[in-house]
Amino acid sequence: MLTATHNQILRAIGASGPVTRTELVARTGLSKAAMSGLTRELIEAGLVHETDTVGGQGRPSAMLDMRPEGAYFIGVSMLTDPAIVALADLKGNIVARLTMPRDTDPERFAQDLGKVVPKLLEMVPAAREHLNGIGVALSGLIDQAQETCIESTLLGWKDVPLARLVHKAVGLPTYIENDAKALALSEKLFGSARDMQNFTVVSLGDGIGCAHFIRDQLHRGAHGGAGEIAHSTIEPNGLPCRCGKVGCLDTIASVYAQLALANDQGIEAKTLSDIETAATRGSAQAIALLHRAGNALGLAIANVIQINDPEMVLITHQEPAFSGLFATVVKQAIENNVLPRLSGRTPIRSQKLSDDVWARGAAGIATHNFLLGFN
Repeated sequence: MLTATHNQILRAIGASGPVTRTELVARTGLSKAAMSGLTRELIEAGLVHETDTVGGQGRPSAMLDMRPEGAYFIGVSMLTDPAIVALADLKGNIVARLTMPRDTDPERFAQDLGKVVPKLLEMVPAAREHLNGIGVALSGLIDQAQETCIESTLLGWKDVPLARLVHKAVGLPTYIENDAKALALSEKLFGSARDMQNFTVVSLGDGIGCAHFIRDQLHRGAHGGAGEIAHSTIEPNGLPCRCGKVGCLDTIASVYAQLALANDQGIEAKTLSDIETAATRGSAQAIALLHRAGNALGLAIANVIQINDPEMVLITHQEPAFSGLFATVVKQAIENNVLPRLSGRTPIRSQKLSDDVWARGAAGIATHNFLLGFN
């Protein structure tokens, strides 16, 4: 049985990768004697292993790292139809995956998932005895306890106790989370933000998602709604939004909105790249559309930078690359709308998304709770 101190050490190892016991003592404040005993227990539990040794003054020190096969987690991404069900190890590597229909009836979905999980475990039998939880990522507003979907426009849900339904069907500790927050957790655990305490993720797709880590903690807000820049009002008298408001960022800058506006103006476009191509060929409508969308998204991100002052903003996207006129306008709008003293100081990075990224993010929800000791 893991104690809170065991979990503290696991989190410290996970945050930095291979690390010596001496470094862990400095980061946790534990004594050398306590660290020696606790890390031995984690090694015996199969969660940590010794890797390379490093030299220095005195005896060489062994490096400690997470043992990937020490724990497994299931991640369910409801961002696509069919939904993706993935099995991930302790380091976020997806070792098996299946798909299943994304039934919008919550009880049927949970029951279907209960039938898929055993099939997934048949693909990696050794994972069965080390399975520690399941995470479900979906588009919507999730409560603070990561148990109830308060509302999902995409799924047509309101006040759905999905975690309870899945737990009943699968028999594992279950946590649900908003897609952007799940993605931020994945980046913190396994990706480019491992060594950062303050960062923001903005996901650009059919909708716009956003999530923040502040002081090394996922910032969920008092009601789970922190980060909802998609529904910040950009044009007070603008277009109606799916949320019931008007003029939301989502109605201007999401890929769905840009494609709808392009086709309304006679620009044949199935992807954002099609609008970019029309712009490079001199289409005034395409150029104006990309400027409008880019300025809106850039302004929203600039406001986030001024409010949170993150170490990095990561823009994730489904297109082959975050480039062209739209990306240029976004970056220019960010720089033009932050305080001069902050201008250029926050790296803006981009990353292409795949379906497996969402599944890994979903598994990361359960991994995160395991490392916090909530299982």
